[in-house]
Amino acid sequence: MKHKTSEGLFRIDCENIYLQEFSIEDAEDIYRISNQPEIAHFLPDWKSTKEQRVEWVTNYEVPENKSFLDCAPDVEDLPLKLGVFSKKTDEMIGWCCTGMKNELPAPNREIMYAISSEYHGNGYATIATMGLIKYLFTHTNVEIVNAVALINNVSSNKVIEKCDFVYQGQQMIENERYHHYRLSKSEWKRNMK
Repeated sequence: MKHKTSEGLFRIDCENIYLQEFSIEDAEDIYRISNQPEIAHFLPDWKSTKEQRVEWVTNYEVPENKSFLDCAPDVEDLPLKLGVFSKKTDEMIGWCCTGMKNELPAPNREIMYAISSEYHGNGYATIATMGLIKYLFTHTNVEIVNAVALINNVSSNKVIEKCDFVYQGQQMIENERYHHYRLSKSEWKRNMK
Protein backbone atom coordinates (compact mmCIF):
# COMPACT_ATOMS: atom_id res chain seq x y z
CA MET A 1 0.00 0.00 0.00
CA LYS A 2 1.35 3.41 -0.91
CA HIS A 3 1.89 5.56 2.16
CA LYS A 4 0.26 8.97 2.25
CA THR A 5 3.08 11.21 3.41
CA SER A 6 1.95 13.23 6.42
CA GLU A 7 3.32 16.70 6.89
CA GLY A 8 5.30 17.31 10.03
CA LEU A 9 6.21 13.70 10.81
CA PHE A 10 9.74 13.04 12.07
CA ARG A 11 11.87 11.47 9.34
CA ILE A 12 15.43 10.13 8.99
CA ASP A 13 16.76 9.99 5.43
CA CYS A 14 18.75 6.80 4.66
CA GLU A 15 20.02 6.17 1.13
CA ASN A 16 17.12 4.54 -0.80
CA ILE A 17 14.77 4.34 2.20
CA TYR A 18 13.60 6.66 4.93
CA LEU A 19 12.52 6.10 8.51
CA GLN A 20 9.41 7.93 9.66
CA GLU A 21 7.53 7.98 12.93
CA PHE A 22 4.45 5.77 12.99
CA SER A 23 1.16 7.42 12.09
CA ILE A 24 -2.35 6.06 12.45
CA GLU A 25 -2.42 5.55 8.66
CA ASP A 26 0.43 3.01 9.06
CA ALA A 27 -1.58 0.63 11.26
CA GLU A 28 -2.83 -1.50 8.36
CA ASP A 29 0.68 -1.91 6.89
CA ILE A 30 2.14 -2.76 10.31
CA TYR A 31 -0.64 -5.33 10.78
CA ARG A 32 0.01 -6.85 7.33
CA ILE A 33 3.78 -7.08 7.80
CA SER A 34 3.67 -8.29 11.42
CA ASN A 35 1.38 -11.17 10.47
CA GLN A 36 3.64 -12.50 7.71
CA PRO A 37 4.84 -15.97 8.82
CA GLU A 38 8.54 -14.98 8.64
CA ILE A 39 7.98 -11.92 10.83
CA ALA A 40 5.53 -13.52 13.27
CA HIS A 41 7.97 -16.39 13.83
CA PHE A 42 10.79 -14.11 15.03
CA LEU A 43 8.64 -11.28 16.49
CA PRO A 44 5.52 -12.97 17.90
CA ASP A 45 4.74 -9.97 20.15
CA TRP A 46 4.05 -7.89 17.04
CA LYS A 47 1.32 -10.23 15.75
CA SER A 48 -2.17 -8.77 16.24
CA THR A 49 -5.63 -8.32 14.86
CA LYS A 50 -6.29 -5.21 12.75
CA GLU A 51 -8.32 -3.72 15.60
CA GLN A 52 -5.53 -4.32 18.14
CA ARG A 53 -2.95 -2.75 15.83
CA VAL A 54 -5.06 0.36 15.27
CA GLU A 55 -5.53 0.67 19.04
CA TRP A 56 -1.81 0.18 19.76
CA VAL A 57 -0.69 2.69 17.13
CA THR A 58 -3.32 5.26 18.15
CA ASN A 59 -3.13 4.97 21.94
CA TYR A 60 0.47 3.91 22.58
CA GLU A 61 2.94 4.15 19.71
CA VAL A 62 2.03 7.59 18.31
CA PRO A 63 1.89 9.25 21.79
CA GLU A 64 5.14 7.50 22.88
CA ASN A 65 6.89 8.73 19.74
CA LYS A 66 5.71 12.26 20.47
CA SER A 67 7.08 11.99 24.03
CA PHE A 68 10.45 10.72 22.77
CA LEU A 69 10.78 13.49 20.18
CA ASP A 70 9.63 16.18 22.63
CA CYS A 71 12.23 15.04 25.19
CA ALA A 72 15.19 14.66 22.80
CA PRO A 73 18.06 14.83 23.43
CA ASP A 74 17.25 13.54 26.95
CA VAL A 75 15.20 10.52 25.89
CA GLU A 76 15.73 8.44 29.08
CA ASP A 77 13.79 5.16 28.66
CA LEU A 78 11.26 6.35 26.08
CA PRO A 79 10.66 4.24 22.94
CA LEU A 80 10.73 5.43 19.33
CA LYS A 81 8.97 3.41 16.61
CA LEU A 82 9.75 4.28 13.03
CA GLY A 83 8.39 2.83 9.82
CA VAL A 84 10.82 1.92 7.04
CA PHE A 85 9.63 3.32 3.70
CA SER A 86 10.87 2.90 0.14
CA LYS A 87 11.84 6.28 -1.34
CA LYS A 88 10.88 4.99 -4.78
CA THR A 89 7.27 4.09 -3.88
CA ASP A 90 6.65 5.64 -0.42
CA GLU A 91 5.46 2.15 0.61
CA MET A 92 5.98 1.01 4.18
CA ILE A 93 8.26 -2.02 3.97
CA GLY A 94 9.00 -2.57 7.67
CA TRP A 95 10.02 -0.85 10.86
CA CYS A 96 13.08 0.01 12.92
CA CYS A 97 12.53 0.83 16.58
CA THR A 98 14.35 1.54 19.81
CA GLY A 99 13.22 1.02 23.37
CA MET A 100 14.15 -0.62 26.62
CA LYS A 101 14.70 -4.39 26.69
CA ASN A 102 14.16 -5.17 30.37
CA GLU A 103 15.59 -8.66 30.04
CA LEU A 104 19.05 -7.24 29.28
CA PRO A 105 21.50 -5.82 31.81
CA ALA A 106 21.55 -2.02 32.07
CA PRO A 107 22.00 0.09 30.07
CA ASN A 108 19.41 -1.83 28.11
CA ARG A 109 18.24 0.31 25.19
CA GLU A 110 17.67 -1.98 22.21
CA ILE A 111 17.36 -1.49 18.48
CA MET A 112 15.07 -3.90 16.63
CA TYR A 113 13.78 -4.11 13.08
CA ALA A 114 11.64 -6.07 10.66
CA ILE A 115 11.43 -5.92 6.87
CA SER A 116 8.49 -7.30 4.89
CA SER A 117 9.30 -10.68 3.32
CA GLU A 118 9.01 -9.39 -0.25
CA TYR A 119 11.86 -6.94 0.46
CA HIS A 120 14.32 -9.32 2.16
CA GLY A 121 17.84 -9.49 0.79
CA ASN A 122 18.13 -5.83 -0.26
CA GLY A 123 20.07 -4.54 2.76
CA TYR A 124 17.16 -2.45 4.04
CA ALA A 125 17.40 -3.74 7.64
CA THR A 126 21.09 -2.83 7.76
CA ILE A 127 20.52 0.63 6.23
CA ALA A 128 17.61 1.34 8.60
CA THR A 129 19.52 0.15 11.67
CA MET A 130 22.57 2.24 10.77
CA GLY A 131 20.32 5.26 10.23
CA LEU A 132 18.67 4.89 13.63
CA ILE A 133 22.03 4.33 15.36
CA LYS A 134 23.43 7.50 13.75
CA TYR A 135 20.39 9.49 14.89
CA LEU A 136 20.58 8.16 18.48
CA PHE A 137 24.32 8.79 18.81
CA THR A 138 24.27 12.26 17.23
CA HIS A 139 20.94 13.72 18.41
CA THR A 140 20.22 12.10 21.80
CA ASN A 141 22.03 11.34 25.03
CA VAL A 142 22.05 7.58 24.31
CA GLU A 143 25.55 6.15 24.90
CA ILE A 144 24.96 2.41 24.38
CA VAL A 145 22.53 0.39 22.25
CA ASN A 146 21.88 -3.34 22.32
CA ALA A 147 20.58 -5.81 19.77
CA VAL A 148 19.41 -9.38 20.20
CA ALA A 149 18.59 -12.07 17.67
CA LEU A 150 17.52 -15.65 18.09
CA ILE A 151 20.54 -17.85 17.51
CA ASN A 152 18.82 -19.50 14.52
CA ASN A 153 17.93 -16.15 12.91
CA VAL A 154 20.96 -16.07 10.64
CA SER A 155 19.83 -13.01 8.63
CA SER A 156 19.22 -10.87 11.70
CA ASN A 157 22.55 -11.82 13.26
CA LYS A 158 24.29 -10.80 10.00
CA VAL A 159 22.53 -7.41 10.03
CA ILE A 160 23.64 -6.76 13.61
CA GLU A 161 27.24 -7.71 12.83
CA LYS A 162 27.27 -5.46 9.71
CA CYS A 163 26.22 -2.57 11.97
CA ASP A 164 29.40 -3.08 14.07
CA PHE A 165 27.70 -4.32 17.23
CA VAL A 166 30.06 -6.23 19.53
CA TYR A 167 29.04 -9.75 20.51
CA GLN A 168 28.35 -10.11 24.25
CA GLY A 169 27.34 -13.77 24.45
CA GLN A 170 24.11 -15.70 24.63
CA GLN A 171 21.10 -14.53 26.61
CA MET A 172 17.96 -16.44 27.60
CA ILE A 173 14.79 -14.38 27.05
CA GLU A 174 11.39 -15.97 27.58
CA ASN A 175 12.87 -19.49 27.33
CA GLU A 176 14.54 -18.74 23.98
CA ARG A 177 18.30 -18.45 23.39
CA TYR A 178 19.45 -15.19 21.78
CA HIS A 179 22.77 -13.74 20.68
CA HIS A 180 23.29 -10.45 22.53
CA TYR A 181 25.26 -7.58 21.00
CA ARG A 182 26.16 -4.09 22.18
CA LEU A 183 27.45 -0.92 20.53
CA SER A 184 28.74 2.15 22.38
CA LYS A 185 28.81 5.66 21.01
CA SER A 186 32.61 5.73 21.35
CA GLU A 187 32.98 2.47 19.34
CA TRP A 188 30.57 3.81 16.72
CA LYS A 189 32.57 7.05 16.37
CA ARG A 190 35.81 5.08 16.05
CA ASN A 191 34.26 2.90 13.31
CA MET A 192 32.99 5.98 11.42
CA LYS A 193 36.57 7.21 10.77
